[in-house]
Amino acid sequence: MRIGKVLLVAAGAATLLVGLGIAGAGGGLVWANATQRDATGYFNTSTEQFQSTGSALVSSVHFAMHPGPNSWISYDPLGTVRIKASVANGGTFIGIAPTAQVDNYLAGVAFDQVTSVSALPFRAHYDFVAGSATPALPITQSFWAASASGGGTQRITWKPVDGNWSIVVMRADAGARIVAHVAVGTNTGLVLPVGLGLLIGGALLLVIGALLLSVGVLALERTRQRRIQRESVTAGATSRGSAPGDVVAGAYPVRLDGHLDPSLSRWRWIIKWLLIVPHLVVLAFLWLATIPLTFIAGLAILFTGRYPEPIFHFSVGVMRWTWRVTFYAFSALGTDRYPPFSLEPDDTYPAAFDVDYPSHLSRGLVLVKWWLLALPQYIIVGVFAGGGVGFSNLFSHSWMVTTGGGVIGLLVGVAALILLFTGRYPEPLFDFVMGMDRWCYRVLAYALLLRDEYPPFRFDAGGTDPGTVPPSELSPRPDAPAPSSSTDVLASH
Repeated sequence: MRIGKVLLVAAGAATLLVGLGIAGAGGGLVWANATQRDATGYFNTSTEQFQSTGSALVSSVHFAMHPGPNSWISYDPLGTVRIKASVANGGTFIGIAPTAQVDNYLAGVAFDQVTSVSALPFRAHYDFVAGSATPALPITQSFWAASASGGGTQRITWKPVDGNWSIVVMRADAGARIVAHVAVGTNTGLVLPVGLGLLIGGALLLVIGALLLSVGVLALERTRQRRIQRESVTAGATSRGSAPGDVVAGAYPVRLDGHLDPSLSRWRWIIKWLLIVPHLVVLAFLWLATIPLTFIAGLAILFTGRYPEPIFHFSVGVMRWTWRVTFYAFSALGTDRYPPFSLEPDDTYPAAFDVDYPSHLSRGLVLVKWWLLALPQYIIVGVFAGGGVGFSNLFSHSWMVTTGGGVIGLLVGVAALILLFTGRYPEPLFDFVMGMDRWCYRVLAYALLLRDEYPPFRFDAGGTDPGTVPPSELSPRPDAPAPSSSTDVLASH
Protein backbone atom coordinates (compact mmCIF):
# COMPACT_ATOMS: atom_id res chain seq x y z
CA MET A 1 0.00 0.00 0.00
CA ARG A 2 1.33 3.41 -0.93
CA ILE A 3 0.94 6.10 1.69
CA GLY A 4 0.00 8.54 -1.09
CA LYS A 5 -3.31 6.73 -1.59
CA VAL A 6 -4.08 6.95 2.10
CA LEU A 7 -3.21 10.65 2.05
CA LEU A 8 -5.56 11.05 -0.91
CA VAL A 9 -8.37 9.52 1.14
CA ALA A 10 -7.44 11.74 4.09
CA ALA A 11 -7.45 14.84 1.88
CA GLY A 12 -10.85 13.88 0.52
CA ALA A 13 -12.25 13.41 4.03
CA ALA A 14 -10.84 16.74 5.21
CA THR A 15 -12.22 18.52 2.15
CA LEU A 16 -15.62 16.95 2.75
CA LEU A 17 -15.60 18.12 6.36
CA VAL A 18 -14.67 21.69 5.43
CA GLY A 19 -17.18 21.71 2.58
CA LEU A 20 -19.93 20.40 4.85
CA GLY A 21 -19.24 23.13 7.41
CA ILE A 22 -19.16 25.91 4.83
CA ALA A 23 -22.25 24.65 3.02
CA GLY A 24 -24.07 24.30 6.34
CA ALA A 25 -23.21 27.88 7.28
CA GLY A 26 -24.34 29.10 3.86
CA GLY A 27 -27.58 27.17 4.06
CA GLY A 28 -28.23 28.60 7.52
CA LEU A 29 -27.79 32.16 6.23
CA VAL A 30 -30.07 31.54 3.24
CA TRP A 31 -32.69 30.06 5.60
CA ALA A 32 -32.36 33.02 7.96
CA ASN A 33 -32.77 35.49 5.10
CA ALA A 34 -35.97 33.74 4.03
CA THR A 35 -37.56 33.20 7.45
CA GLN A 36 -36.03 35.43 10.13
CA ARG A 37 -36.82 38.92 8.81
CA ASP A 38 -39.91 40.90 9.79
CA ALA A 39 -42.39 42.44 7.37
CA THR A 40 -40.14 45.50 6.91
CA GLY A 41 -37.06 43.40 6.07
CA TYR A 42 -35.24 43.76 9.40
CA PHE A 43 -33.41 41.08 11.33
CA ASN A 44 -34.21 41.70 14.99
CA THR A 45 -32.81 40.60 18.30
CA SER A 46 -35.22 39.53 20.99
CA THR A 47 -36.36 42.23 23.40
CA GLU A 48 -34.24 42.05 26.54
CA GLN A 49 -34.19 43.91 29.83
CA PHE A 50 -31.41 46.32 30.83
CA GLN A 51 -31.28 48.33 34.03
CA SER A 52 -29.22 51.00 35.75
CA THR A 53 -29.29 52.71 39.13
CA GLY A 54 -27.94 55.81 37.39
CA SER A 55 -29.48 58.17 34.86
CA ALA A 56 -28.47 56.45 31.61
CA LEU A 57 -27.68 53.17 29.90
CA VAL A 58 -24.83 53.56 27.41
CA SER A 59 -23.44 51.13 24.83
CA SER A 60 -20.49 52.23 22.71
CA VAL A 61 -19.43 50.81 19.36
CA HIS A 62 -16.78 51.58 16.76
CA PHE A 63 -17.79 51.52 13.09
CA ALA A 64 -15.21 51.23 10.31
CA MET A 65 -17.51 51.09 7.36
CA HIS A 66 -14.99 52.06 4.68
CA PRO A 67 -11.37 50.87 4.55
CA GLY A 68 -10.04 54.30 3.58
CA PRO A 69 -10.95 57.56 1.88
CA ASN A 70 -9.13 56.61 -1.34
CA SER A 71 -10.01 52.95 -1.38
CA TRP A 72 -12.00 51.46 -4.24
CA ILE A 73 -13.61 49.10 -1.72
CA SER A 74 -16.81 50.41 -0.20
CA TYR A 75 -19.27 48.29 1.71
CA ASP A 76 -22.12 48.81 4.08
CA PRO A 77 -22.55 45.54 5.99
CA LEU A 78 -25.15 46.71 8.51
CA GLY A 79 -27.48 48.63 6.23
CA THR A 80 -29.80 50.62 8.47
CA VAL A 81 -29.83 50.00 12.23
CA ARG A 82 -33.12 50.22 14.12
CA ILE A 83 -33.31 50.47 17.90
CA LYS A 84 -36.52 50.05 19.88
CA ALA A 85 -36.76 50.73 23.61
CA SER A 86 -39.32 51.30 26.33
CA VAL A 87 -38.58 52.58 29.84
CA ALA A 88 -40.83 51.59 32.70
CA ASN A 89 -41.36 55.08 34.17
CA GLY A 90 -40.62 58.72 33.33
CA GLY A 91 -41.00 58.29 29.54
CA THR A 92 -38.52 56.86 27.07
CA PHE A 93 -35.56 58.48 25.34
CA ILE A 94 -33.27 56.80 22.77
CA GLY A 95 -30.41 58.56 21.09
CA ILE A 96 -27.19 57.86 19.23
CA ALA A 97 -24.33 60.30 19.01
CA PRO A 98 -20.52 60.48 18.79
CA THR A 99 -18.99 58.95 21.90
CA ALA A 100 -16.97 62.05 22.76
CA GLN A 101 -20.10 64.23 22.89
CA VAL A 102 -22.00 61.65 24.95
CA ASP A 103 -19.09 61.57 27.42
CA ASN A 104 -19.21 65.35 27.74
CA TYR A 105 -22.98 65.27 28.27
CA LEU A 106 -22.76 62.62 31.01
CA ALA A 107 -19.68 64.05 32.75
CA GLY A 108 -20.25 63.77 36.49
CA VAL A 109 -23.48 61.80 36.00
CA ALA A 110 -23.99 58.26 37.36
CA PHE A 111 -24.71 55.77 34.58
CA ASP A 112 -24.09 52.16 33.51
CA GLN A 113 -21.91 51.31 30.53
CA VAL A 114 -23.00 48.04 28.87
CA THR A 115 -19.76 46.17 28.19
CA SER A 116 -21.10 42.86 26.85
CA VAL A 117 -24.09 40.56 26.80
CA SER A 118 -24.31 36.77 26.99
CA ALA A 119 -27.07 34.52 25.75
CA LEU A 120 -28.76 31.31 26.94
CA PRO A 121 -29.65 32.73 29.35
CA PHE A 122 -29.46 36.38 28.46
CA ARG A 123 -27.36 38.49 30.80
CA ALA A 124 -25.99 42.01 30.41
CA HIS A 125 -22.63 42.99 31.87
CA TYR A 126 -22.07 46.57 33.01
CA ASP A 127 -19.40 48.95 34.22
CA PHE A 128 -20.93 51.44 36.65
CA VAL A 129 -19.68 55.00 36.40
CA ALA A 130 -20.27 56.92 39.63
CA GLY A 131 -21.46 60.50 39.72
CA SER A 132 -23.82 62.91 41.49
CA ALA A 133 -24.78 65.44 38.80
CA THR A 134 -28.21 65.56 37.21
CA PRO A 135 -28.11 65.63 33.38
CA ALA A 136 -30.08 68.08 31.29
CA LEU A 137 -33.14 66.72 29.52
CA PRO A 138 -31.70 64.59 26.71
CA ILE A 139 -34.21 65.78 24.10
CA THR A 140 -32.84 69.35 24.48
CA GLN A 141 -29.39 68.34 23.24
CA SER A 142 -28.49 69.04 19.63
CA PHE A 143 -25.65 66.57 19.09
CA TRP A 144 -27.78 63.47 18.57
CA ALA A 145 -27.43 61.89 15.10
CA ALA A 146 -30.82 60.25 15.70
CA SER A 147 -33.14 60.43 18.69
CA ALA A 148 -36.70 59.84 19.88
CA SER A 149 -38.48 60.77 23.10
CA GLY A 150 -41.97 60.18 24.50
CA GLY A 151 -44.16 57.73 26.34
CA GLY A 152 -44.23 54.01 25.66
CA THR A 153 -42.01 52.33 23.08
CA GLN A 154 -39.76 54.61 21.03
CA ARG A 155 -37.65 53.74 18.02
CA ILE A 156 -34.91 55.29 15.92
CA THR A 157 -33.30 54.29 12.63
CA TRP A 158 -29.77 55.26 11.73
CA LYS A 159 -27.36 54.45 8.94
CA PRO A 160 -23.94 53.75 10.51
CA VAL A 161 -20.94 55.81 9.48
CA ASP A 162 -17.28 55.68 10.47
CA GLY A 163 -16.34 56.61 14.00
CA ASN A 164 -16.93 55.89 17.66
CA TRP A 165 -20.60 56.07 18.55
CA SER A 166 -22.66 55.57 21.68
CA ILE A 167 -26.26 54.44 22.00
CA VAL A 168 -28.00 56.01 24.98
CA VAL A 169 -31.26 54.95 26.65
CA MET A 170 -32.63 57.23 29.38
CA ARG A 171 -35.79 58.27 31.06
CA ALA A 172 -37.27 61.20 29.13
CA ASP A 173 -37.23 63.23 32.35
CA ALA A 174 -33.51 62.39 32.88
CA GLY A 175 -34.32 60.72 36.21
CA ALA A 176 -32.36 57.93 37.84
CA ARG A 177 -33.16 54.22 38.15
CA ILE A 178 -33.86 52.88 34.69
CA VAL A 179 -35.51 49.61 33.72
CA ALA A 180 -35.55 49.41 29.92
CA HIS A 181 -36.57 46.80 27.37
CA VAL A 182 -34.46 47.06 24.23
CA ALA A 183 -34.33 45.35 20.83
CA VAL A 184 -31.96 46.04 17.93
CA GLY A 185 -32.48 45.24 14.26
CA THR A 186 -30.75 45.70 10.91
CA ASN A 187 -31.85 45.40 7.31
CA THR A 188 -28.46 44.40 5.95
CA GLY A 189 -28.46 43.03 2.44
CA LEU A 190 -25.37 40.89 2.92
CA VAL A 191 -27.02 37.82 4.44
CA LEU A 192 -28.37 36.37 1.18
CA PRO A 193 -25.31 36.93 -1.06
CA VAL A 194 -22.92 35.73 1.64
CA GLY A 195 -25.13 32.70 2.27
CA LEU A 196 -25.33 31.85 -1.43
CA GLY A 197 -21.57 32.28 -1.80
CA LEU A 198 -20.86 29.96 1.11
CA LEU A 199 -23.44 27.46 -0.12
CA ILE A 200 -21.91 27.34 -3.61
CA GLY A 201 -18.34 27.21 -2.27
CA GLY A 202 -19.25 24.47 0.18
CA ALA A 203 -20.99 22.46 -2.54
CA LEU A 204 -17.87 22.69 -4.73
CA LEU A 205 -15.72 21.49 -1.85
CA LEU A 206 -18.12 18.63 -1.23
CA VAL A 207 -17.84 17.56 -4.87
CA ILE A 208 -14.04 17.84 -4.79
CA GLY A 209 -13.88 15.95 -1.49
CA ALA A 210 -16.16 13.20 -2.81
CA LEU A 211 -14.00 12.85 -5.93
CA LEU A 212 -10.77 12.68 -3.92
CA LEU A 213 -12.33 10.17 -1.53
CA SER A 214 -13.66 8.00 -4.37
CA VAL A 215 -10.36 8.03 -6.27
CA GLY A 216 -8.43 7.18 -3.09
CA VAL A 217 -10.73 4.32 -2.05
CA LEU A 218 -10.80 2.84 -5.57
CA ALA A 219 -7.00 3.11 -5.80
CA LEU A 220 -6.69 1.25 -2.49
CA GLU A 221 -9.11 -1.40 -3.77
CA ARG A 222 -7.04 -1.89 -6.96
CA THR A 223 -3.94 -2.28 -4.82
CA ARG A 224 -5.72 -4.90 -2.71
CA GLN A 225 -6.86 -6.82 -5.80
CA ARG A 226 -3.33 -6.80 -7.23
CA ARG A 227 -1.97 -8.10 -3.92
CA ILE A 228 -4.52 -10.93 -3.88
CA GLN A 229 -3.67 -11.86 -7.47
CA ARG A 230 0.04 -11.76 -6.71
CA GLU A 231 -0.35 -13.96 -3.63
CA SER A 232 -2.55 -16.38 -5.55
CA VAL A 233 0.12 -16.79 -8.20
CA THR A 234 3.07 -17.07 -5.86
CA ALA A 235 1.56 -18.99 -2.94
CA GLY A 236 -1.68 -20.43 -4.30
CA ALA A 237 -3.60 -18.78 -1.47
CA THR A 238 -5.54 -15.64 -0.78
CA SER A 239 -4.94 -13.09 1.97
CA ARG A 240 -5.13 -13.95 5.67
CA GLY A 241 -8.69 -14.45 6.96
CA SER A 242 -10.18 -15.32 3.56
CA ALA A 243 -8.67 -18.70 2.90
CA PRO A 244 -11.04 -21.50 3.70
CA GLY A 245 -8.45 -23.35 5.72
CA ASP A 246 -7.78 -20.78 8.46
CA VAL A 247 -11.35 -19.88 9.39
CA VAL A 248 -13.58 -22.03 11.59
CA ALA A 249 -16.81 -22.88 9.79
CA GLY A 250 -19.86 -21.33 11.41
CA ALA A 251 -17.82 -18.95 13.58
CA TYR A 252 -18.73 -15.30 14.03
CA PRO A 253 -17.57 -13.51 10.86
CA VAL A 254 -15.63 -10.77 12.69
CA ARG A 255 -12.23 -12.00 13.88
CA LEU A 256 -9.76 -10.20 16.10
CA ASP A 257 -6.44 -11.79 17.07
CA GLY A 258 -3.52 -10.65 19.15
CA HIS A 259 -0.46 -12.57 20.27
CA LEU A 260 1.47 -11.52 23.35
CA ASP A 261 5.18 -10.97 22.76
CA PRO A 262 7.20 -13.06 25.22
CA SER A 263 9.74 -10.32 25.92
CA LEU A 264 8.19 -6.90 26.34
CA SER A 265 10.14 -3.83 27.44
CA ARG A 266 9.47 -2.83 31.02
CA TRP A 267 9.26 0.88 30.27
CA ARG A 268 8.50 1.44 26.57
CA TRP A 269 4.75 1.53 27.23
CA ILE A 270 5.31 4.87 29.00
CA ILE A 271 6.15 6.61 25.71
CA LYS A 272 4.07 4.60 23.26
CA TRP A 273 1.31 7.23 23.34
CA LEU A 274 3.86 9.67 21.94
CA LEU A 275 5.25 7.25 19.36
CA ILE A 276 1.82 6.64 17.83
CA VAL A 277 1.01 10.31 17.22
CA PRO A 278 1.70 9.97 13.45
CA HIS A 279 -0.69 7.00 13.34
CA LEU A 280 -3.39 8.89 15.22
CA VAL A 281 -3.17 11.82 12.82
CA VAL A 282 -3.65 9.56 9.79
CA LEU A 283 -6.34 7.50 11.51
CA ALA A 284 -8.29 10.62 12.41
CA PHE A 285 -8.66 11.42 8.71
CA LEU A 286 -9.33 7.79 7.77
CA TRP A 287 -12.17 7.55 10.29
CA LEU A 288 -13.40 10.89 9.06
CA ALA A 289 -13.63 9.30 5.61
CA THR A 290 -15.30 6.18 7.01
CA ILE A 291 -18.32 8.14 8.27
CA PRO A 292 -19.60 9.41 4.88
CA LEU A 293 -18.58 6.15 3.21
CA THR A 294 -20.67 4.20 5.72
CA PHE A 295 -23.62 6.46 4.97
CA ILE A 296 -23.15 5.77 1.24
CA ALA A 297 -22.86 2.05 1.94
CA GLY A 298 -26.06 2.20 3.99
CA LEU A 299 -27.93 3.71 1.04
CA ALA A 300 -26.50 1.04 -1.25
CA ILE A 301 -27.62 -1.72 1.13
CA LEU A 302 -31.07 -0.16 1.40
CA PHE A 303 -31.59 -0.24 -2.38
CA THR A 304 -29.48 -3.23 -3.48
CA GLY A 305 -28.95 -5.44 -0.42
CA ARG A 306 -25.18 -5.38 -0.99
CA TYR A 307 -22.33 -3.53 0.70
CA PRO A 308 -20.10 -1.88 -1.97
CA GLU A 309 -16.99 -4.04 -1.87
CA PRO A 310 -14.37 -1.24 -2.17
CA ILE A 311 -15.95 0.63 0.74
CA PHE A 312 -16.25 -2.60 2.75
CA HIS A 313 -12.56 -3.43 2.44
CA PHE A 314 -11.58 0.16 3.15
CA SER A 315 -13.62 0.22 6.37
CA VAL A 316 -12.22 -3.14 7.46
CA GLY A 317 -8.73 -1.86 6.67
CA VAL A 318 -9.25 1.20 8.85
CA MET A 319 -10.45 -1.02 11.69
CA ARG A 320 -7.45 -3.31 11.14
CA TRP A 321 -5.04 -0.37 11.27
CA THR A 322 -6.78 0.93 14.38
CA TRP A 323 -6.53 -2.44 16.11
CA ARG A 324 -2.78 -2.71 15.44
CA VAL A 325 -2.18 0.75 16.89
CA THR A 326 -4.35 0.19 19.97
CA PHE A 327 -2.90 -3.29 20.53
CA TYR A 328 0.56 -1.72 20.52
CA ALA A 329 -0.21 1.36 22.58
CA PHE A 330 -3.03 1.14 25.09
CA SER A 331 -5.80 -1.41 24.43
CA ALA A 332 -3.54 -4.38 25.19
CA LEU A 333 0.15 -3.35 25.22
CA GLY A 334 0.75 -6.76 23.68
CA THR A 335 3.78 -5.97 21.51
CA ASP A 336 6.70 -3.59 21.20
CA ARG A 337 6.77 -3.93 17.40
CA TYR A 338 5.80 -0.63 15.83
CA PRO A 339 2.58 -1.01 13.80
CA PRO A 340 2.79 -0.65 10.02
CA PHE A 341 1.16 2.25 8.18
CA SER A 342 -1.13 -0.02 6.22
CA LEU A 343 -4.73 -1.02 5.69
CA GLU A 344 -3.73 -4.45 4.39
CA PRO A 345 -3.39 -7.73 6.31
CA ASP A 346 0.09 -8.52 7.58
CA ASP A 347 0.68 -12.08 8.75
CA THR A 348 3.97 -11.07 10.34
CA TYR A 349 2.41 -8.59 12.79
CA PRO A 350 1.12 -10.02 16.10
CA ALA A 351 -2.27 -8.23 15.85
CA ALA A 352 -4.78 -9.13 13.12
CA PHE A 353 -8.35 -8.22 12.26
CA ASP A 354 -10.68 -9.34 9.50
CA VAL A 355 -14.36 -9.43 8.56
CA ASP A 356 -15.89 -11.82 6.04
CA TYR A 357 -17.47 -9.99 3.12
CA PRO A 358 -21.24 -10.66 3.10
CA SER A 359 -22.89 -11.77 -0.12
CA HIS A 360 -26.16 -10.15 0.95
CA LEU A 361 -27.36 -7.84 3.72
CA SER A 362 -30.86 -7.13 4.97
CA ARG A 363 -32.34 -3.94 3.56
CA GLY A 364 -34.58 -3.41 6.56
CA LEU A 365 -31.97 -4.00 9.26
CA VAL A 366 -29.77 -1.23 7.90
CA LEU A 367 -32.29 1.29 9.22
CA VAL A 368 -32.36 0.08 12.83
CA LYS A 369 -29.47 -2.19 13.68
CA TRP A 370 -26.79 0.46 14.20
CA TRP A 371 -28.80 2.41 16.80
CA LEU A 372 -31.88 0.58 18.11
CA LEU A 373 -30.81 -3.06 18.03
CA ALA A 374 -27.27 -2.33 19.15
CA LEU A 375 -28.23 -0.28 22.21
CA PRO A 376 -27.65 -3.13 24.71
CA GLN A 377 -24.24 -3.74 23.13
CA TYR A 378 -23.32 -0.06 23.39
CA ILE A 379 -24.01 -0.15 27.12
CA ILE A 380 -21.66 -3.10 27.56
CA VAL A 381 -18.98 -1.60 25.33
CA GLY A 382 -19.30 1.66 27.26
CA VAL A 383 -18.38 -0.23 30.44
CA PHE A 384 -15.46 -1.94 28.71
CA ALA A 385 -14.05 1.10 26.91
CA GLY A 386 -15.11 3.83 29.34
CA GLY A 387 -17.10 7.01 28.85
CA GLY A 388 -20.14 5.26 27.43
CA VAL A 389 -21.34 5.29 23.86
CA GLY A 390 -23.94 7.83 22.78
CA PHE A 391 -25.88 8.50 19.62
CA SER A 392 -23.37 11.22 18.74
CA ASN A 393 -20.53 8.75 18.18
CA LEU A 394 -22.09 5.49 17.05
CA PHE A 395 -20.00 5.65 13.88
CA SER A 396 -16.95 6.96 15.68
CA HIS A 397 -13.84 5.06 16.63
CA SER A 398 -12.98 7.50 19.40
CA TRP A 399 -14.38 5.34 22.21
CA MET A 400 -11.93 2.62 21.16
CA VAL A 401 -8.90 4.58 19.99
CA THR A 402 -8.83 6.86 23.03
CA THR A 403 -9.48 4.17 25.59
CA GLY A 404 -8.25 5.66 28.80
CA GLY A 405 -11.01 4.57 31.14
CA GLY A 406 -13.37 1.72 31.61
CA VAL A 407 -12.40 -1.81 32.47
CA ILE A 408 -9.98 -2.12 29.54
CA GLY A 409 -8.04 0.99 30.54
CA LEU A 410 -7.97 -0.09 34.18
CA LEU A 411 -6.69 -3.60 33.50
CA VAL A 412 -4.14 -2.48 30.91
CA GLY A 413 -2.87 0.03 33.46
CA VAL A 414 -2.51 -2.75 36.02
CA ALA A 415 -0.68 -4.89 33.47
CA ALA A 416 1.67 -1.99 32.65
CA LEU A 417 2.60 -1.56 36.32
CA ILE A 418 3.21 -5.29 36.73
CA LEU A 419 5.36 -5.22 33.60
CA LEU A 420 7.32 -2.25 34.92
CA PHE A 421 8.21 -3.91 38.21
CA THR A 422 8.46 -7.57 37.22
CA GLY A 423 9.22 -7.55 33.50
CA ARG A 424 6.32 -9.94 32.96
CA TYR A 425 2.84 -9.44 31.47
CA PRO A 426 0.40 -11.85 33.20
CA GLU A 427 -1.06 -13.95 30.39
CA PRO A 428 -4.47 -14.50 32.09
CA LEU A 429 -4.83 -10.73 32.34
CA PHE A 430 -3.90 -10.36 28.68
CA ASP A 431 -6.48 -12.96 27.68
CA PHE A 432 -9.17 -11.15 29.65
CA VAL A 433 -8.34 -7.80 28.02
CA MET A 434 -8.39 -9.43 24.59
CA GLY A 435 -11.90 -10.71 25.25
CA MET A 436 -13.15 -7.19 25.92
CA ASP A 437 -11.32 -5.77 22.89
CA ARG A 438 -12.82 -8.50 20.72
CA TRP A 439 -16.33 -7.69 21.99
CA CYS A 440 -15.81 -3.97 21.23
CA TYR A 441 -14.66 -4.58 17.67
CA ARG A 442 -17.51 -6.96 16.94
CA VAL A 443 -19.96 -4.26 18.01
CA LEU A 444 -18.13 -1.63 15.97
CA ALA A 445 -18.28 -3.83 12.86
CA TYR A 446 -22.02 -4.26 13.42
CA ALA A 447 -22.48 -0.50 13.85
CA LEU A 448 -20.59 0.13 10.62
CA LEU A 449 -23.14 -2.13 8.84
CA LEU A 450 -20.44 -4.63 7.85
CA ARG A 451 -22.45 -7.67 8.97
CA ASP A 452 -26.04 -8.52 9.88
CA GLU A 453 -25.16 -11.19 12.46
CA TYR A 454 -25.83 -9.76 15.91
CA PRO A 455 -22.70 -9.62 18.09
CA PRO A 456 -22.87 -12.52 20.54
CA PHE A 457 -23.27 -11.87 24.25
CA ARG A 458 -20.28 -14.10 24.78
CA PHE A 459 -16.92 -13.36 26.35
CA ASP A 460 -14.35 -14.98 24.07
CA ALA A 461 -11.13 -14.42 25.98
CA GLY A 462 -7.69 -15.28 24.68
CA GLY A 463 -5.33 -14.06 22.01
CA THR A 464 -6.70 -16.23 19.21
CA ASP A 465 -10.24 -15.59 18.04
CA PRO A 466 -12.52 -18.66 18.24
CA GLY A 467 -13.15 -18.20 14.52
CA THR A 468 -9.45 -18.37 13.62
CA VAL A 469 -7.60 -21.67 13.30
CA PRO A 470 -4.02 -21.37 14.56
CA PRO A 471 -1.50 -21.86 11.71
CA SER A 472 -0.20 -25.03 13.35
CA GLU A 473 -3.61 -26.66 12.96
CA LEU A 474 -4.20 -25.79 9.33
CA SER A 475 -4.74 -28.72 6.98
CA PRO A 476 -2.42 -29.00 3.98
CA ARG A 477 -3.81 -27.83 0.67
CA PRO A 478 -5.13 -30.60 -1.58
CA ASP A 479 -2.48 -29.82 -4.20
CA ALA A 480 0.39 -29.81 -1.69
CA PRO A 481 2.73 -32.86 -1.62
CA ALA A 482 2.34 -35.08 1.42
CA PRO A 483 5.18 -34.78 3.94
CA SER A 484 7.66 -37.65 3.85
CA SER A 485 8.43 -39.64 6.98
CA SER A 486 12.01 -40.28 8.11
CA THR A 487 11.61 -43.97 7.20
CA ASP A 488 10.68 -43.05 3.63
CA VAL A 489 13.68 -40.74 3.39
CA LEU A 490 16.07 -43.46 4.60
CA ALA A 491 14.48 -46.01 2.31
CA SER A 492 15.01 -43.78 -0.67
CA HIS A 493 18.73 -43.94 -0.06
